[in-house]
Amino acid sequence: MNTVSIRTRTYLLLAALIACILANAAQAMIMTIRPAATPGGLEFNLSAKQGYILTPDGGAYYMWGYANGDGLMQYPGPTLEFNQGETVTIHLTNQLDVPVSMVFPGQLNVTAGGGTAGVLTNEAAPAGGMVSYTFTATHAGTYHYHSGTNPELQIEMGLFGAIIVRPDNQPAEETWAYNHVDSQYDYEYLFLMSEMDPTIHEKAECGMWDQIDMNEYWPVLWFINGRCAPDVMLPDNTPLLPHQPYSCRPQVHPNERMLMRLIGGGRDLHPFHHHGNNALQIARDGRLLSSSPALGANLAVSDFTQAAAPGMTLDCIFTWTGKGLGWDVYGHEQDIDNEPTGDFPGPGDVDHNENGSVDNVDPVAGEDMEDHGKPFPVQLPDNKALAFGATYSGSPFLGAMGDLPPGEGGMNMFGGMMFMWHSHNEKEMVNYDIFPGGLMTMMFVEPPGAPIGGAHTMPMGQ
Repeated sequence: MNTVSIRTRTYLLLAALIACILANAAQAMIMTIRPAATPGGLEFNLSAKQGYILTPDGGAYYMWGYANGDGLMQYPGPTLEFNQGETVTIHLTNQLDVPVSMVFPGQLNVTAGGGTAGVLTNEAAPAGGMVSYTFTATHAGTYHYHSGTNPELQIEMGLFGAIIVRPDNQPAEETWAYNHVDSQYDYEYLFLMSEMDPTIHEKAECGMWDQIDMNEYWPVLWFINGRCAPDVMLPDNTPLLPHQPYSCRPQVHPNERMLMRLIGGGRDLHPFHHHGNNALQIARDGRLLSSSPALGANLAVSDFTQAAAPGMTLDCIFTWTGKGLGWDVYGHEQDIDNEPTGDFPGPGDVDHNENGSVDNVDPVAGEDMEDHGKPFPVQLPDNKALAFGATYSGSPFLGAMGDLPPGEGGMNMFGGMMFMWHSHNEKEMVNYDIFPGGLMTMMFVEPPGAPIGGAHTMPMGQ
């Protein structure tokens, strides 16, 4: 294993994280590649290459990965985007010294041209071999691709990626994941989960193929979109991680619908737990959970943990409301028991705390009215008795900023609330036994009106 300075990388990580959050830089919800459409459909040019990825514990590991054209090898490979009904051709050039290929679970009638016949599909020969795959994207949804050559090793080495197929029947003013309003969403995020056994990569780097025994597989690193926590919260395409371009830092406003696209990219099941609320699983393996297309996701399942098995894709809708907290998350209790205004009785003139005094506080749109006006249940200690995290706004209320000692806070400009999202296999929340890390990120609930980054589509490599 190659190593880099942990201290230097820590300083760089903190500097980049501070710059990212203070500037509220646009976080790509899902960064994809999509070529310009032609009469013959879409043509992608990918290549299989080698490179090194970095982990927060100071590791640098030899990897294989797919690259966008002549670009750098990526872990995971580029996220491919196309529309339902489009004909897609993917040209693969192999720059590794072993045969490689691509298979596309969930895509129908895939044909391969060129290369040589392998066990699952045609393969590109080492050192410059080429092969092409063509299919029509018949169904919208979340999918993945991976090497079909010696997959138990080549997937571990990094040869896999995500596919997003957009539906062909969504209204122009809305975003749907499938051809039904039940899949409507405001923001979408990718959670491509994987794991790694560094011993295999060290032996592969040295060409010790006869000493790689997959029966002794023992992962100690876990990833979301190719990064371990906390690196996963750095911006997309950060220069600190040239071979790991994809972030995962979900953001949402209250009552908005977040689409979670989850993929089990490795060989282990990763139970992904999202604090803050249940999520409604509406689709599995690129198919809406439905008894009939007209009924939408009528077989959807609500749960607080999503079990992404190897090779499985899940689409879930997550919404945060603050319902049931037992106190007013916006801090309206600071204004209760005011006298009615001239428009009495108005919509805000309600005796929220049932003490006989009419309150005049307008609720926020979508606010849980059962908790509107209820006071915070405890009295916070004086600041001198508290320790502060960098993302604490100084206030327990959403969208509010409080007083903090000099040098504290600063990474939560809009007074958002953070929830840890992580694997419920707790051993997967480490980087080579160092906690916290691994398969984990932080989800931000931003107050109404606070900016949230937009989705990006990257130009195709040539």
